[in-house]
Amino acid sequence: MVRSRTHTAPPGPLARPSVVGRPPDHRREVGFRVALALALGVSACATAGSAWMEQPLPGADPDDEPGSTSVLGPAPKRAAGPMRVERRVIGGEARDDEGNGEGDEAPAAGAPGRGARGPIEGKVLGSFRNTYYDFPSERDFEGEKVALKDAKCKTIEEVPRGFFEAVCVQGSGTLARGATVSFAKRDCECAEVCPRTSQKICFDELDPARFPWGRGAAGVPITPLLTVAMDTSVTPLGTAIYIPEYDGVPRDRGGKSYHDGCFIVQDRGLKVEGKHVDIFTGEPAITRFWNGIVPSNQGVTVVLDSPRCARATLEPSAVERARQR
Repeated sequence: MVRSRTHTAPPGPLARPSVVGRPPDHRREVGFRVALALALGVSACATAGSAWMEQPLPGADPDDEPGSTSVLGPAPKRAAGPMRVERRVIGGEARDDEGNGEGDEAPAAGAPGRGARGPIEGKVLGSFRNTYYDFPSERDFEGEKVALKDAKCKTIEEVPRGFFEAVCVQGSGTLARGATVSFAKRDCECAEVCPRTSQKICFDELDPARFPWGRGAAGVPITPLLTVAMDTSVTPLGTAIYIPEYDGVPRDRGGKSYHDGCFIVQDRGLKVEGKHVDIFTGEPAITRFWNGIVPSNQGVTVVLDSPRCARATLEPSAVERARQR
């Protein structure tokens, strides 16, 4: 979907993390991080559809470690015992203070931290503004009804205004009857105006079996904690990126699986421009959880051609279709 994305968090100065990397042993540190998430005010919730999102990409190596929950590589072995969550700043002091980090002052560039253990492999593009988006559900809203229109100006569904305002910003969502809706086009004369973007958006109704989390700008299903929206003049659709700040971050509060820092550019947004990466979390609870670990607008390091993410790809045909949209 080409989303009309706005962000409630005020942009703060970007952190400029050192170009550093970490050997595989660094992930053992993350094993002690989840307990403190309660202090961060994070709602307890596991990502819905996690079994689906954890499936390997098509063509993945069948000999990957059994039980791996990473879509891009085998999950690392974890030390047993209690876990705690800290805010992660590559090249800066890790922080475990309270708050969601929105508007926090970024750490000084070059500050000593936990990441300075070796060079990052790949092409470092620098520090990017980081934000999150998710997948609203009609069931979470009630009140005055508004017509959700398709590209032919037919009414897909009468939905609560709060859901309409959420889905016209996020780009995709799920109806109470189970269908998925995703961005079709803007400037629809028959559509209600989206208050946060001043856009008139029409939607497509999609098969939830094929598009359980919506459709990205590449025309393919998007996946929580794998899909990112970026400025495609900076990083084209289908590009695999590595973000070291997310390497080893728990996928949910339970800490049963951990992220490998690899993502794929499968989406774009009206407000996602220049050095900006918008991470698709799937659920608002996961947005809050990850925002407590890596706060919005803190700034993260984006790396291309990382050997860690060599398996992440998008079919050339899908990229070509996206360019024609």
